[in-house]
Amino acid sequence: MTGTPRPARAGRRLRPLVGLPLALITAVGVAAVPAAAQAGTTADTTVAADATTSAQAVVAAMQPSWNLGNTLDAFPTETSWGQPLTTKAVFDTVRAAGYRSVRIPVTWSNAQDTNAPYTIDPKYMARVRQVVDMALSDGLYVVLNVHHDSWQWIKNITTADHDAVLARFDSTWQQIAAAFRDEPRKLLFESVNEPQFTDDATEAQKTQAMDELNTSFHTVVRQSGGRNATRVLLLPDQNTSPTPQKMGELYTTITKLHDPNLGATVHYYSFWPFSMNNSGYTTYNETVQKDLVDDFTAAHGTFVAKGIPVYLGEYGLLNYPDYNKVDQIEYGEAWKYFEQVGYEARINGITTALWDAGSFLNRNTLQWIDPDRMALIEKGWHTRSGTASTDQVFLPKSTPAAAQTVALNLNGLSFRGLWQGDTRLRRGVDYAVSGDQLTLTRSLLTRLGGDRAFGENATFEARFSRGVPWKFHVITNDLPVQSDATGTTGSLTIPTQFNGDVLATMESRYADGSPAGPYNWTPYQEFNLTYTPEYPNGAIRLTADYLKTLTDGATVTLKFDFRSGASVTYHVTRSGDTVTGTVS
Repeated sequence: MTGTPRPARAGRRLRPLVGLPLALITAVGVAAVPAAAQAGTTADTTVAADATTSAQAVVAAMQPSWNLGNTLDAFPTETSWGQPLTTKAVFDTVRAAGYRSVRIPVTWSNAQDTNAPYTIDPKYMARVRQVVDMALSDGLYVVLNVHHDSWQWIKNITTADHDAVLARFDSTWQQIAAAFRDEPRKLLFESVNEPQFTDDATEAQKTQAMDELNTSFHTVVRQSGGRNATRVLLLPDQNTSPTPQKMGELYTTITKLHDPNLGATVHYYSFWPFSMNNSGYTTYNETVQKDLVDDFTAAHGTFVAKGIPVYLGEYGLLNYPDYNKVDQIEYGEAWKYFEQVGYEARINGITTALWDAGSFLNRNTLQWIDPDRMALIEKGWHTRSGTASTDQVFLPKSTPAAAQTVALNLNGLSFRGLWQGDTRLRRGVDYAVSGDQLTLTRSLLTRLGGDRAFGENATFEARFSRGVPWKFHVITNDLPVQSDATGTTGSLTIPTQFNGDVLATMESRYADGSPAGPYNWTPYQEFNLTYTPEYPNGAIRLTADYLKTLTDGATVTLKFDFRSGASVTYHVTRSGDTVTGTVS
């Protein structure tokens, strides 16, 4: 992860994971997709990582993987970004949940001289070793890297400071390699996290710099002796991007090194507009799904099929879940993303590392924050789960409940029925199924709606032949109602009676139809950055990031789109530092 600390994930890129260039080390051979993955199950692939174990076998045995995020990568100290000091109990918990490896991001500039010989504080090195050894003692594979240094100082390798930056990079890895040279081969090194370079560098300069960093890293580690002679090394491309060009450049680097103990590492945070909810992609639709399929397929074709293992060093959704904010992605839509990641990783032979900066495991209590979501992720290591077109069934309060039909996403499974708690609902009475179409009867929805108070009235779930159930939420709603308001360019709070509905997105246009706001390429604004619903307060707040970009004196038409399908129009006008909002 790159950038400033955030509970879920700091600044990410837009397209996800995937492969590299062509014809690779033929001596390594072709790695076929494991039969277990093709069959929809995954066996325990734990192997002894001795000097003769192939890189493919090592990385396969690391599935699944977990990130100790916002910890040793935090700055200036391990606890600066809200996580407690790491203890062995954290790794005990992760191992007990079924994880086979952990990635431990480290920002070395926290304790490194900025002048030659760029010495790393021995106490800091000892702390990193202590944490690594905690994980290794639990039988976990460990990936150790150089993390936020990438954008703090390594990016300047494309400037006049090239020689000093490369010298510091080499010194950093010389010290790390020396400290860990005798650690078991279950420890892997990753050259640099999400490498990036100065904006004024040409593409050719960036390509050369990326190759130089990976090549120099390889040379330094291999020359350090001990178990580093055959330790598996993971190499990224620029920003760990899945674009064909960048992957092709990395493939060229890997092939020229003629080393069978190398792997490629990439990151995947879904289709960017969906992950950030900033361009109208409020559902996990075909475009979003295709992005994932294309990237995972390309990763397999470029690397795995040619004998190069792929380690998905980070995956998740940007700033989601973030328990300090309203979810920018609807729960069920995010659920479908995590389900598909598990499947595509299995069929493409990719090892996945969940990015966790405190959003999944509460490291203070050592409890998984959302057991249902974790159950889905864990099932995804072995099989598929069924989903549906929506997990929200809205009942307009102004009219009697009516039958509703939703599409089931069977994902190759069989539909087994509906349950409300431990009670099985009656097919033909409560619901009907025709192919993948599930119809909920009027009588069922009338009963589940109860007294029809605004908001969630009941839940029930669909069960399938394998995987975890899909939960439906029955919600009574009515058209949201807003009122006039006055604020400043710092904030405008729009009184909003949500009436049980849930905000999906906000569109913003000037009178001529052009986008109004920080983006000039879409009228859809970014959830939580430019606007955020405040359900307990009955309001939608527009932020300074949005308001300060508005043209003075120009009336802007806002369209608030809700999950029920309802929309409400509102108008805002900026006059100097004052902003007024009206319903008409």
